[in-house]
Amino acid sequence: MKLHLANLGDTKLFTGYADDHVMVNKERFESSIVVRAEEVRSDWDVSTFDELSESHFEYFLALQPEVLLLGTGMQQHFAHPRLYRALTNAGIGVECMDTPAACRTYNILVAEDRKVIAAILF
Repeated sequence: MKLHLANLGDTKLFTGYADDHVMVNKERFESSIVVRAEEVRSDWDVSTFDELSESHFEYFLALQPEVLLLGTGMQQHFAHPRLYRALTNAGIGVECMDTPAACRTYNILVAEDRKVIAAILF
């Protein structure tokens, strides 16, 4: 599916998604990524939902988002709260949702100038 949103300059936006990839500013990604308004990062060392550990969530502390959207693939899965306790203790909201919902929600929040991060798993 293609997504359309008003032009926000150099802001990183999801422009499409499917079972096997997402597109950010029309660039295709087929492995786990972290997206925030100013950059796309591929250094988040996790491939699947089942691999998630506390250290995978601690990665986001230094980035200081208001909210982390965890895209869990084409089906929604919920991470155990103990995995992201460090984030909630720091006042960072964590929302688990399927990847299409994470892409759409990210685009809305970034357009509102919120400090949001989307972490996308496949």
